[in-house]
Amino acid sequence: MKSDMAQEEDEPSGAVLDQPQEISFRRALLDRISPLISSTYTLRPFPSKWQVIRHKLEQLRSYLAAAGDSPSDSQLMELLQSVTYTAAEAQALASRCADESYTGGKLLLRSNLDVVSAKLDFHLKRLEEFYAAGILTLARAIVVSRPPAGASREDMRFYVKDLVSRVKIGDSQLRLRALGALNEALLEDEKYARILSMEVANGVASLVTLLESESRDVQEEAARAVDSVARFDSHKAALVTAGAVAPLIRLLEKPGTSMEAKERAARALKKLTENSDNAWSVSAHGGVPTLLSICSEESGTSELVHAACGVLRSLSGVEEIKRYMVEKGAVVVFVKLAGAREEAAQVQGIELLLRVACDDEQSTAVREGVLRALVRVLDTGSPKAKEMALRAIENLCAASPSVAMLDHLVVSGFLDRALLLLRGGEVCVQEAVLKAVSRLGGMSEVVKKAMGDSGFIPELVRLLEVRSLQVREMAAETLAGMISVHKNRKRFVKEEENLNRLLRLLNPEEKSATKKFLVAALVILTDSTSVRRRIAASGYINHLEKLAETDVTDAKKVIKKLSSANRFRSLLTGIWNS
Repeated sequence: MKSDMAQEEDEPSGAVLDQPQEISFRRALLDRISPLISSTYTLRPFPSKWQVIRHKLEQLRSYLAAAGDSPSDSQLMELLQSVTYTAAEAQALASRCADESYTGGKLLLRSNLDVVSAKLDFHLKRLEEFYAAGILTLARAIVVSRPPAGASREDMRFYVKDLVSRVKIGDSQLRLRALGALNEALLEDEKYARILSMEVANGVASLVTLLESESRDVQEEAARAVDSVARFDSHKAALVTAGAVAPLIRLLEKPGTSMEAKERAARALKKLTENSDNAWSVSAHGGVPTLLSICSEESGTSELVHAACGVLRSLSGVEEIKRYMVEKGAVVVFVKLAGAREEAAQVQGIELLLRVACDDEQSTAVREGVLRALVRVLDTGSPKAKEMALRAIENLCAASPSVAMLDHLVVSGFLDRALLLLRGGEVCVQEAVLKAVSRLGGMSEVVKKAMGDSGFIPELVRLLEVRSLQVREMAAETLAGMISVHKNRKRFVKEEENLNRLLRLLNPEEKSATKKFLVAALVILTDSTSVRRRIAASGYINHLEKLAETDVTDAKKVIKKLSSANRFRSLLTGIWNS
């Protein structure tokens, strides 16, 4: 009598088998494969070959465990029998490696391992064909539950591989459930991301493939998973190697893509391009026009625009790509962003404008256009945006301190706006104004003169006594710089209280760096005979004398000037009286 196995082999190909028999055989096979996988972890000979075999065995186990209770045909049973024979071969080879008995020699053993690996490849391919043809169907529910906290690495690895198997061979609904479970795991523990990207064959590649799924829901979940993996620097290379950049850009371009998927795709690209090597990949796949389009459209969410700006900021770090961005109209787009209602968009627009404009190869027209846009922000921007715009104006002019650029700054109305912000702006904005005008004034006498014409001196004098120590010191420094211009000195001393206030603030008992700048201003002011007389008669000369005694160099200079003038007057008086 033939054995049951022989009877099964004699059945005609394609005949439908009894469902419980196939399920029982499959479960027995799973019981055989699982301990085989565990045994391979302790094998010392040929570790790399056993790692490959182990990955394939785990994938086989996932495929078999994922199958539902649907009837199958004799071809499937033949395959299961072949898998059983291969598993037996692998077990025999594992035993030989475990006791390191190389019967027939190491070369033969190595060859046998390669043969088993090739057979496993064939089995996996056949199983995928059975799933594709509907001979095998997947269970509707996710069979394996997520391991509890503190679970072993092996349990976590099996869970991820099982989910990836379902992602590969499941229908749309099962893929969604598998992706959802995978995303929950990725958020829970970084170890799952590591297993997915480094220990599961084609794990990340499977997610990348689904970015172009016809199902919008699957696209969203796949984009979410890719975004989660991209959070970790050590796993970004796996995404790039799997070719994630191109489909992520296509998600942003595709009209039917949901906003959720676009946001996820843009965030993933933002993280990937933090490595400048990946910037070229984004540019090569047409990412620059797509990202600029997102930033210029009003239909995009603030989250999407924020992520797109982040990518462009990274891309602008590559000179060639930055020039290409300008050619594609980046300046116009960033000017529009700088004038947006939302503070985040304004700040990003300002930052991007500065990045593309502070380039030696940019034309004067581009720089002047950027400068006009930044000055407009001082009218309508939020406090933070105004602060950013002031810093950007300062850095832009410092990057190209030509006479034409500084003249354009003066005629742009910048100084009038800056003065208004000094009079009524927040402290952080006042500090930014003072820092900007002080630095800009140091570049050009024309700017200093224009500041005097605009009425900065009274406001700077007022700021010498405000509560903010930093504002006081910056106001004193700016004032000292302005006084180097003759016309501004005349304006300053014309208002008698200005000099008295300055002298009063030189009280040596107060600890403040303000005095350093005020004394520097006095050195210049005391070139005037009338100023020296007023200082001598002010009653505050003792402040200067005490500062001179503490080795304040500029105070000594002022005292010397005053003393020389007094000796000269005494000499003249003696001559006149003789």
